[in-house]
Amino acid sequence: MAAERGLLPALLLVLLAGGGQQPGAADYCSWRGSGLSWEPRSRAVEQVHLRCTEGSLEWMYPAQALRVVLEPNLSSAQHTTVCIKPARDFQGASIYVEHAGQLHLVVSEAGGARPYHVSCFSAHTPQRVALFLQASPQRDISRRTASFQYELLSNQSGPDFKKMALVKAMCRPCDNVELLMAICSSDFVVKGSIRNVSHDSENHMSQVDVNVQKVYRQKNRIFQQDEASGEWRGPIRTLLQCKVKKGAGDFLFTGNEHFGEAWLGCAPRFKDFSFIYHAARERRANPCEFQLN
Repeated sequence: MAAERGLLPALLLVLLAGGGQQPGAADYCSWRGSGLSWEPRSRAVEQVHLRCTEGSLEWMYPAQALRVVLEPNLSSAQHTTVCIKPARDFQGASIYVEHAGQLHLVVSEAGGARPYHVSCFSAHTPQRVALFLQASPQRDISRRTASFQYELLSNQSGPDFKKMALVKAMCRPCDNVELLMAICSSDFVVKGSIRNVSHDSENHMSQVDVNVQKVYRQKNRIFQQDEASGEWRGPIRTLLQCKVKKGAGDFLFTGNEHFGEAWLGCAPRFKDFSFIYHAARERRANPCEFQLN
């Protein structure tokens, strides 16, 4: 890490001095731009400001350097972890994070194309995180694109998030309290059955393909209607170590979404959930109202 902190001293001085700014296509959550618009002799560092807790960046034909400042419009400094997921074809640059006037390597060009690889790090200033993309030397003008998705996460996302470098899928069954909280706070809640389970040993993940009977909630359109069959379907990911198997019957699937993918949280059999919810509702112990029918 000491060697990484000493990298790029000249460009870092320009960066800290304010650099320059070139126009790009931005919507405050995402940015898309090209290094072809750069003046070859310019030492200015292009500045990009993104003000959401999640989004993406696409830098085509990377040239020289790009500084990306993540500064979400938040009233409280609750987001303390930043996660970056490079695209499969990430190439042409390396990503560093700024801290105390030094640069720390987060994603190298050589490691950026690994599928499902996510890098997470603590944000020392939660309301303002600066990333630095350094273009790799190249002799030709072949198409290269350094693109990635980002998410800013709070401690409430789970204390084990950084250990997983993506999301902590709970392999043990949820207890009643966790289940009742899951239907209130999860990004998705759906009733359905397991159509298929596949395993990816290389990336230590499993995928549960679900036939959906009812979508109670979903943050994005992960669960969609198949045009050919008319059935609602969707994939849910979990850890390989959870040893998920195909089971018969209906389940209530809950969980959170990260980088456009659904990750499994609590998944009780639907009849068991119905019993637990009705019992809690009679005691007025349910944390939120949930429409079963």
